[in-house]
Amino acid sequence: MVDGRAADGVVERAGGIPDGFLPRRAGGPFLEPIGPIYLQAGDGGSRFGIRLERRHCNNQSVAHGGMLATFADLVLGIGGTEQAGTPGHFITVSLVTDYLAPAPLGAWLECRPVLLRRTSRLMFVEGRFEADGVAVLRASGVFSLPRPKA
Repeated sequence: MVDGRAADGVVERAGGIPDGFLPRRAGGPFLEPIGPIYLQAGDGGSRFGIRLERRHCNNQSVAHGGMLATFADLVLGIGGTEQAGTPGHFITVSLVTDYLAPAPLGAWLECRPVLLRRTSRLMFVEGRFEADGVAVLRASGVFSLPRPKA
């Protein structure tokens, strides 16, 4: 990087982490390359966010679809278990993503997942992801909950 420009000439927007968001470690070694993700606890569930960096982007300087899907999987699962009051790990059964608009390099990507329904074994969660306030992704997931210990 020279004078704020990457080798391809793209200027990264400087941006910090919004007030009230704290880093959250989650997901194990597979997810380390995209993190940290940030969490802000609140009534109605936590908000999750990440500052989009070059490592998250494709050659068009927008977030790669696979990165967005990975972030959605993590955020919906963690947010859903939090709202369901279910400690422990979850297993993704289904994840549906609708890409609405590009999420540009440097943007703050944020979501507040919503638990739609919980059964004894499954939870159904959805989320709308915004990059600097612009809707870029809509995702929904079905997650298997841990079996209660006997």
